[in-house]
Amino acid sequence: MRIAQIPPLYEAVPPKLYGGTERVVAALSDSLVDLGHDVTVFTSSEAQTKARVRVVRDQALRLDDEPLKSDLAAHLAMLHKVRTLANRFDVLHFHTELLHLPVFEDLAEKCLTTLHGRLDLKGLDRVFRCWAEFPLVSISNQQRRPLLRANWVGTVLHGLPADQYRLVNERGRYLAFLGRMSPEKAPDAAIRIALRAEVPLKMAAKVDAADRDYFNCVVKPMLRHPLVEFVGEINEGEKGEFLGGAMALLFPITWPEPFGLVMIEAIACGTPVIAFESGSVPEVIEDGVSGFIVKDEAAACKAVTKLAQLSRGRVRGAFEARFTASRMARDYIDLYAAIRSRERRPLAQAI
Repeated sequence: MRIAQIPPLYEAVPPKLYGGTERVVAALSDSLVDLGHDVTVFTSSEAQTKARVRVVRDQALRLDDEPLKSDLAAHLAMLHKVRTLANRFDVLHFHTELLHLPVFEDLAEKCLTTLHGRLDLKGLDRVFRCWAEFPLVSISNQQRRPLLRANWVGTVLHGLPADQYRLVNERGRYLAFLGRMSPEKAPDAAIRIALRAEVPLKMAAKVDAADRDYFNCVVKPMLRHPLVEFVGEINEGEKGEFLGGAMALLFPITWPEPFGLVMIEAIACGTPVIAFESGSVPEVIEDGVSGFIVKDEAAACKAVTKLAQLSRGRVRGAFEARFTASRMARDYIDLYAAIRSRERRPLAQAI
């Protein structure tokens, strides 16, 4: 099949630092190429992929130091380029949430849209009623609950290249937090859990401008504790050592996380995850196998004491069985074939 992948332009493909959607698109594109498909990615010039690259911007938006730039203009220009070349592809796979819907209304039958964000926002139900002809994919069954009547054709859990992270058999000596310093990711809860368990905590995270007040007022004072080390934002090459060296990843989210890519990055290293029971967590973590699912900070602290019960080899096995990029690509190939034949594939996982 001739497949176009259209990710957002905020990060490089794959991202140089933090970034989930573009990392998934990179892994999917490479795996599709490995499976024999002709793939083109519409993205910025930094892209590193086995697929063809159609450059639509000189830099990813986040890497562009120009203070006066229009995110909307960049994405509209990209969509215009995709539109002019649309007849070259069998499938147009969008990862741009809503932006493409009015532009490709007459080509909806060859479009597949993976929604990567939260869907419990006011107004989304109306949008998906207006453009109900677009086939949609969720990244977890939990993600789609606010919009159960939308035109869902499947749920495809994220995957990563099997060789991107290696198994670290030796149990680490610290807990890890990796992500954003934002209230919904709850780094303050991660600190409290680590201090209560009396275990060192290493935190690798970005601080967005929108979260700076929260970071300065809530998190920064807590970083003074000698058991807490803030290493800042790390790149892709540093993640394996950071996660592989940890005894567990703390994932104390306070929002309905649609997937949580960091969880499968950790288990790919053999590092179990201690996660709050929210969002997609029960679909990703197998309680007692790849980690522990807990209800609060006290339970998370108790879970730290049970980590020795888990086999890191078995944790890695959970990744290999469910979260490889090749599995993700095969799932999407099934959906591409389904929309091309105007069929509707039943859910692989019941809600």
